[in-house]
Amino acid sequence: MIILILIKFITLFLENKLSEYWGYHLHLDCGECNKELISSKENILAFTKAIIKAIDMVQYGETICEHFATHDPSKGGYTMLALIETSNLSAHFVESTGEAYIDIFSCKPFDIETAKEVVGDFFQPKTIFQNYLLRKAY
Repeated sequence: MIILILIKFITLFLENKLSEYWGYHLHLDCGECNKELISSKENILAFTKAIIKAIDMVQYGETICEHFATHDPSKGGYTMLALIETSNLSAHFVESTGEAYIDIFSCKPFDIETAKEVVGDFFQPKTIFQNYLLRKAY
């Protein structure tokens, strides 16, 4: 019984602490992704819909997904931007190296592990370096 009370207290404490922040910003640097998957606009668009649903966000408008940096093949690939009611998701996919750089920024908390699972399902990275920022201007 004491353990359950302690768990409840810790949960409430963390919820109150997290609510002190204005935003939550996850950066995922993914290495050795499946090059075919990160080179597919259709896959990137499907990923965007899936991750927004999985982390319980609401999309605003259509996803922008365009191929950029064709002047430098070492950096070329698709860039994605999706607005959500609580901020945005963005990503750049480097086709030559199999890298993906994905950012999720929201004023609504979301589950990091769920986001990473969706990234894994759609791009199959062998490595994911994670950086998570709690945003607050004061």
